[in-house]
Amino acid sequence: MNERLKNIKTKFGGFWGSRTKVQKGTIIGSILAVLLIASIITYFATRVTYAPLYSDLSAAEVGQIKEQLDSKGVKYQVTNGGTAIAVPADQVDNLKVDLASQGYPQSGQIDYSFFSKNAGFGMTDNEFNVLKLASMQTELANLMKEVKGVKDAKVMLTLPQQGVFVSDTQQEASASIVLNTEPGYQFTDSQIQTLYNLASKSVPNLKPENIVITNQYFEYYDLNSQGSSLSGNGIASSDAEKQLAVKKQIERDLQRQVQTMLGQLMGAGKAAVSVTTDIDFTQEKRKEDLVEPVDKKNMAGIQISAQKISETYTGAGAAAGGTPEAGQSTDNFTNYQSSTNGNGDYEKTQDTVNYEVNRIHRQIQESPYRIRDIGIQVLIEPPKPNDPTSLPASTQTDIKNMLNSVVRTSIDKNEAGQLTNAQLNQKVTVGVEKLNGNMTPVVTQSSIPWWIWVVGGILLVVIILLVFFIIRSRRQEEYEDDEYEYEDDESLEVDDISEEKETETTLRRKQLEKMAKEKPDEFAKLLRTWISED
Repeated sequence: MNERLKNIKTKFGGFWGSRTKVQKGTIIGSILAVLLIASIITYFATRVTYAPLYSDLSAAEVGQIKEQLDSKGVKYQVTNGGTAIAVPADQVDNLKVDLASQGYPQSGQIDYSFFSKNAGFGMTDNEFNVLKLASMQTELANLMKEVKGVKDAKVMLTLPQQGVFVSDTQQEASASIVLNTEPGYQFTDSQIQTLYNLASKSVPNLKPENIVITNQYFEYYDLNSQGSSLSGNGIASSDAEKQLAVKKQIERDLQRQVQTMLGQLMGAGKAAVSVTTDIDFTQEKRKEDLVEPVDKKNMAGIQISAQKISETYTGAGAAAGGTPEAGQSTDNFTNYQSSTNGNGDYEKTQDTVNYEVNRIHRQIQESPYRIRDIGIQVLIEPPKPNDPTSLPASTQTDIKNMLNSVVRTSIDKNEAGQLTNAQLNQKVTVGVEKLNGNMTPVVTQSSIPWWIWVVGGILLVVIILLVFFIIRSRRQEEYEDDEYEYEDDESLEVDDISEEKETETTLRRKQLEKMAKEKPDEFAKLLRTWISED
C-alpha cells in the first residue's frame, strides 16, 4: 500500500511538475469554480424560506408557541427582538389553523368570555369584581386597537366603591391609557375624540376629564387641545383655558413636526424635543379709509376730464361821472376820484383737470393669536452613545439650520423680519448626549449576507489545502531524489567479484562457465545427463 501511494505521488508530482503556469492556473481555477458552483447549488437546494407566523407578541405568548412548535418538530426563528416568530413559508397556513384550534396564542388576559366558561356559584363578590375589572380593561384595550394607527393598548381603570347608603356621594371613575402607535402616525382631532368617547361610554361614571391618554413616547393626547367643548363638563369654558389649549396645541404640533423630522434623520428614539412658545392673544378690529394714487411712482391719478378757458380784452372805457350827493361835501369821501381813464388790456387763462384716485375702504380684524417667540431644545444621541464626538459637527450644523428655518417660518412675520441669524441661533439649542430613556432597540445588520461568508470560508479552506498538498508533494519529490542518489552511492561500494575467495564450488562453477563458452555441445549433453539422472 505504501509503495502504491508512493507511486501515485510520484506520478502526480511528475505530472504537476511538467505543467506550465497557465495550465496550473487553469486546473486550480476549474477546481475552485466547480467547488463554488457546488456550494451555491447546495445552498439554494437546502435553503429554507421563513415567513412570519405571528408578530407583535408578548414574551409569554412567544414562549407558548415555541413549546408547541418544539413538540411538533417544526423549525422556527424568533425575530424582531423576541416579539415575532417565523416558520417555513410552506407551513404557515397549516400551523396557524392547528394553533388556533388549540387556543394559541394565549394572551393571558381576561375578557367577557371568561365568565361564560368559568361561571359558578363558588365565586365571591371580591373575586367577581376583580375579574370584572380585568375584563373591562381587556375589552377597552381591544376597542382602542381598532382605531387606525394604534398597534397595541394598555388600559388601567379605577372604579369607585359603591356606597351602602343612597345618601353616599357617588364617586367618579378614572382611566389611564397607554397607546403603542405606529411610528410617525399623527392622529386627527376626530380620532382623539373617538378615543375619549370609547373610554367614556364604556365605563360607568367615567368623564372625559378623568381620562389620560398617552403614547409610548410620553406624548399626551389632550382633548382640551383639540378645541372640543363638551357641554356640562367644564372643558374650555373660559378664555384662559382656550388660550392655554391653543398654546399647548401649537407647541405639540411643532414638537411632533421636529420629532418626526429628526426620527427620519437619526432613527427612532434617537432624539428628544421640547418646544416653548410666546403667543400674543391680543385681538384688534379697525377700519381704514385710504386714498392712494394710481401711479405711485409719479404720484398721479387717472385723468378723467380736462377744461381750458382763455379770455382777452382790449379797449377804452368811459370815465366815472356824476356828482356827490346833494348837500354833502366832497371832503367826507376818501380817495374819491371824480374822473378816471378806462383804457387798458385784460387777459385771463384757466386750466381745469379732474383726476381719479384709488379709494380703499378696509375693515380689518386681526387673528385671534400670533406667535411672538419660539424656543426649540433638542437632545440627540450620537451613533456611539458613550462617545459624543461620534456625531459629526456638520450634522449638528445641518440640524440647527433646519430648526432655524422652522422658527423663522413659524413666528409672526412682523417679528421674524427683524430677526438676525445670531438671534435665531439663540432660540435653538442642540445637545449631544446619551438618552438613558431610549427604549427602542436599534438592530444593526451586516450588509453582506451570511452565506457569502460561508462560501468564502470554504474557498479559503480549499485554497489552503491545495497549497499544503503542493508543498508536500514538492518536498516528497526532493526526498525521493535524495534517496536515489544515496542508493547509487551505495552500489559503487560493492566488492568486486574477482576479490571473492576461491573454493571448490567456485572452481567448478568457473569450469562450467568456461566449458559453456568453449564447448556448448558437450555442455548441453552434460546438462541432459544431469537432468535424466534426477
